[in-house]
Amino acid sequence: MAKKWLRSFQEWMTKNMDLPQDVMMDMPRITMVGQLHIYIENHRGLLTFSDKEVRLLLKQGQLLIKGNGFVIKTILPEEILLEGTISEVFFLDGT
Repeated sequence: MAKKWLRSFQEWMTKNMDLPQDVMMDMPRITMVGQLHIYIENHRGLLTFSDKEVRLLLKQGQLLIKGNGFVIKTILPEEILLEGTISEVFFLDGT
């Protein structure tokens, strides 16, 4: 019950105060430049990394990025900049 109330309050704050949803609701912000770069903010950690696949933990589930020639250009506790040829991006449900 408390989670539902908190989520409703966050949605109300976002809607009525013009606050960004990614900040208020702890959602990831994903910025892609073509198929060459992807910048992800608000992730919870790097789960797997190879030159063809990257998996990040999110508050609600995981983010799976597939492609070729991946190189991590920048990695911070809640941000990552990935370079390579991106072919697919998937949200994997946490349930």
